[in-house]
Amino acid sequence: MPAPCRVAVIGAGAAGLATVKALLDVGAEPVAYEQGDRPGGLWVRDNSSGLSPAYASLHLNTSKGRTQFADFPMPADWPDYPSADLVAGYLADYCAAFGLAAHIRFGTTVTSVERSADGAGAGAGWTVTSDAGDGGTATERFDAVVVANGHNWDPRWPDPAYPGTFHGTQMHAHDHRTAEAFRDRHVLVVGMGNSAMDIAVDASHVARGPVLLSARHGVHIVPKYLFGRPSDATGGALAVLPWRLRQRVAETMLRLAVGTPQRYGLPAPAGGLFQNHPTISDTILHRLTHGEVTARPGVERLDGDHVVFTDGRRERVDVIVWATGYRVSIPFLSERWLGADPERLRLYKRVFHLDDPSLCFVGLMQSTGAALPVVEAQAKLAAAHFGGGYALPSPDDQRRAAAHALRAAVERWGERRPAMRIDFDQYVADVPRELAAGAARLKRGARPFTAAPATSATTAATADAALADQDRSAP
Repeated sequence: MPAPCRVAVIGAGAAGLATVKALLDVGAEPVAYEQGDRPGGLWVRDNSSGLSPAYASLHLNTSKGRTQFADFPMPADWPDYPSADLVAGYLADYCAAFGLAAHIRFGTTVTSVERSADGAGAGAGWTVTSDAGDGGTATERFDAVVVANGHNWDPRWPDPAYPGTFHGTQMHAHDHRTAEAFRDRHVLVVGMGNSAMDIAVDASHVARGPVLLSARHGVHIVPKYLFGRPSDATGGALAVLPWRLRQRVAETMLRLAVGTPQRYGLPAPAGGLFQNHPTISDTILHRLTHGEVTARPGVERLDGDHVVFTDGRRERVDVIVWATGYRVSIPFLSERWLGADPERLRLYKRVFHLDDPSLCFVGLMQSTGAALPVVEAQAKLAAAHFGGGYALPSPDDQRRAAAHALRAAVERWGERRPAMRIDFDQYVADVPRELAAGAARLKRGARPFTAAPATSATTAATADAALADQDRSAP
């Protein structure tokens, strides 16, 4: 009987937790590394990792029915759009319900992940080096690695920076926690994403004068409810249609319900609905129509305690909030595995590395819908592979499939992170079909993934002891 596959899982947010559970379900042996002091990752506002971008007013922008894990539904009495704090508690409950904490090393940072020196063939193994914060490092061997470290923690600032100098405060949306930082100050928010809208609304209740909301390009703004139902449930009902037809129907519904962004003084969307990610907000339109938030075009330059916009207007600003997104950062993997830009990394089914499928990624995607059902599906796909119940197609077929997916993504989404883009409904429907196809490949004689013939007893014993110590102090 083959040895159980020993898998390093990097991260214990939603993606990492789903991966650990899925691996346990197939009899694998996961060891998860988490920088923070508790499960939940970026959803945990007071996580000791310091990486969480969550703020006090943050709520889901996808409804609970379309966000929850299939294996662990959210409580029926919760609101349709739970707060970030409720979601953090939900992930902690998920961790406790399935006994995952015993397999997680909290307060531990992975510093490098390398293919072991004995080759890159099946079973050759990976070397994971980590730092538990005590000044020392630990190195262990694994049969496989799943990267689940998230990609909304490394702030992307304007590059190149805008010309001129600014005498006030500049901050990234990542550092926003409460509106008190904006009290009695002139505030400019740059961006049109969900965080930008939330921060502009937060600031509008305490700022001096209307909050300025600046963007060069517009987005569709979708209220959280359409026709009495959560708006993503309405969109989900159209999932059986081709995306271009869905787009026309949904855009018509949106115009009838709330009008166009231009109606509120915002720039026209740069692309169609289901192409560029919409902003989900009920409150921003209310604050715009009441004059508490005022739209402005792009920033031209900074000028002391003023900002000059591309339409020539020059306005007093004390605080600039750059809601300009995040970089994809995977600092523990070399360019050998990531290429020059991890945002352009091609993967089979957005999970399996094309050069070596013992390296997997869960959550390295940008979904048109919620993330949790996607990472749950990805985790099950990776776990089926490492558990021996799923066989990949040939390397050539994987590459062709990844190339086809990229061409379709560029056609739909253009050149903004096309390799990472997925259609939520199509993806979560496709994974069960792929699992069945992989099982059929096994029956036709395809070889399953196998663990290394012999994992060092010393390494395994050391790992078990470390996890036992961690379990005694885990939350």
